[in-house]
Amino acid sequence: MGCSLRRGRAVPLPEFQQYQYAFTGHIRDPQKRTRPAGVQARRMNVYNELLFNNLRGFLDACFPVSRELLGETKWTRLMREFFAVHRCQSPLFRQIPEEFVRWLATGGSALAVPEHLRHLVHYEWVELALDVSPREASAPGADPSGDLLAGRPAVNPVSMLLEYPCAVHRLGAAGHRRRAPPEHTIIFAFRDPSDAVRFIVLNPVSARLVALLEPGRLTGLGALRRIARELQHPDPAIVIEGGRAILEDLRAQGALLGARPPARKAAAG
Repeated sequence: MGCSLRRGRAVPLPEFQQYQYAFTGHIRDPQKRTRPAGVQARRMNVYNELLFNNLRGFLDACFPVSRELLGETKWTRLMREFFAVHRCQSPLFRQIPEEFVRWLATGGSALAVPEHLRHLVHYEWVELALDVSPREASAPGADPSGDLLAGRPAVNPVSMLLEYPCAVHRLGAAGHRRRAPPEHTIIFAFRDPSDAVRFIVLNPVSARLVALLEPGRLTGLGALRRIARELQHPDPAIVIEGGRAILEDLRAQGALLGARPPARKAAAG
């Protein structure tokens, strides 16, 4: 019997609320929660399948590679467990995949989920997150063809700089792999001006360059000079010349949206 606390005393819930808890509890977990009295099994099954399939539809669409690698049986068990035990914090359907990612990352599942799958689930979710982001892939005040060394490169604001302990992008049918190689992987994900979500694998120097430019304070030259100092490179000119090519490539792909004029006291790095 359900109860609520009132002035420190346990008070039985009204009968209709107890019935609601029993009804929704059975929908979440029909194997462990008894079907409420007065409802035919056939009709109850309609609710069970309708709501579970509705939730699963969002997850199947967002995580096709994870579903393929885990296999249909284990994937269904994982969906059932999530449906039964997790309490979503948002009423928005499009945020169900994010809730699933958070649930897995915090150890919500009692099933033996491979570690690389937890990272893959996050990687797949990023595409949805960027696709539905309300932000615009634009850079007010930036010249699309501006000087990326003298100016302040404008990093695409609809983006995420991601790090994984394994090569998640090689998993699945396209990569012909069942397990991700255990190598530190940095990926810059963004939605380009044509609204296509893209992923670029970066080396540590390119990733450091993007991270330095994201706040929008440094010129391209200032950021590259700082990297040269951090690397203790004997010839900073080599770093700067290589960095120029990286900047132009990032702009060509839509990761950089141009350059803004340097600030009055532009940081030189």
